[in-house]
Amino acid sequence: MDILFIADPLDHFKIYKDTTYTMMAEAFRRGHTLYACEPHHLAWTGGGVEASARRITIVGDLANSDRSPWYAAEQAEYKKLTDFDAILMRKDPPFDMEYVNSTWLLEMAERAGAKVFNKPQAIRDHSEKLAIAEWPQYVVPTLVTRDAARLRAFHAEHGDVILKPLDGMGGMGVFRVKADGMNLGSIVEMLSENGARSVMAQRFIPEIVDGDKRILVIGGRPVPYSLARIPQGSEVRGNLAAGGLGRAQPLSAHDREIAETLGPVLQSRGLLLAGLDAIGDYLTEVNVTSPTCFREIMDQTGFDVAGMFVDALEQAAGKH
Repeated sequence: MDILFIADPLDHFKIYKDTTYTMMAEAFRRGHTLYACEPHHLAWTGGGVEASARRITIVGDLANSDRSPWYAAEQAEYKKLTDFDAILMRKDPPFDMEYVNSTWLLEMAERAGAKVFNKPQAIRDHSEKLAIAEWPQYVVPTLVTRDAARLRAFHAEHGDVILKPLDGMGGMGVFRVKADGMNLGSIVEMLSENGARSVMAQRFIPEIVDGDKRILVIGGRPVPYSLARIPQGSEVRGNLAAGGLGRAQPLSAHDREIAETLGPVLQSRGLLLAGLDAIGDYLTEVNVTSPTCFREIMDQTGFDVAGMFVDALEQAAGKH
């Protein structure tokens, strides 16, 4: 297959842990042809959507995660998105208006016959924070509002709460406010920009000490291991980007129940890959933009997550 990866700059990849690189390496190992571009390389010309894309070759020993350079790239060329057998949208958030514009361009290419994973409409329609509302049986008491009085009342009811923005990533902007209400007013004002932006409040889940679990769902089926991202020191956030320690572990029965409930629904909407976040028995997020943690699970358990993903990609693209 000719596969286009729409991603962040390749030179920024930390290949010892980067999931997009892990996908690329497995696809290359199987003989697929790889291309790469960034979202700003997409263009609609009136005759279709095209990308200024570079063909890339993975160089060096795939087992050596310290090597540099790790790829060689040819000169960029303009190619119609319909020329590719599969297109992977792997741009990291922020999920801003330019990200939305990219999904619209990718939808135009889809209408012309391009195969895009994850499906652009599904990415755009699934707020990674708000998507949990579809499965309330798995959700801790939660409030989403820009009303400061309601946020204060939620804190008064539950005593120990987490407050976070709806568009953060990597634990950015996540605050815990305990029963004493220390800095509650300032936090609400800052996160809501004095009532201009919505904020999510959730009852604090003590099981965070055992990790914020990333459960990967590929082609509607769960990977049998999660990555528990465990907060370190006095930190309340388990996110790896916030210094959390990643520990791979088998799915619990409840983790599997969540994954098997959501998996077929997400797959039916064109979400080939999703990252479900769970703390204890509670679902906290449904990540669909560029879910990660392949490498950590592979390294710690030996389970071939990248192989499972490329199998699903080949099947979804009709090339299996």
